[in-house]
Amino acid sequence: MTSISNAMPRPTDISALQSRAEEVAALLKTLSHSNRLLIACALTEGEMSVGELEAYTGAEQPHLSRDLSRMRHEGLVKARRQSKNVFYSLIDERLERLVAALCDAFGATAKSRRRTKS
Repeated sequence: MTSISNAMPRPTDISALQSRAEEVAALLKTLSHSNRLLIACALTEGEMSVGELEAYTGAEQPHLSRDLSRMRHEGLVKARRQSKNVFYSLIDERLERLVAALCDAFGATAKSRRRTKS
């Protein structure tokens, strides 16, 4: 029988995480909305315009604008204007790795890995 504590490595010094726990919790709270999570997953592929994000996520433009604005305000994405188009990208490589892990873990190719009680 493998317990959760044995299955996952523990950080040797949790104090570093404790000092940033609020920041990480705020990040996860922002990503807790399904549209924002889909946007972030799309942006792990690279910079995209609003039109590309609309096609990729299936979200309507007004909803994308609202969510992209929130993500910009929270410091998760940056915008670059080129002519009439605005292109978005993720700001932080750590965010990109986190979102990629979530997308991989729960995406179309992910298998259910529910733990059973033993």
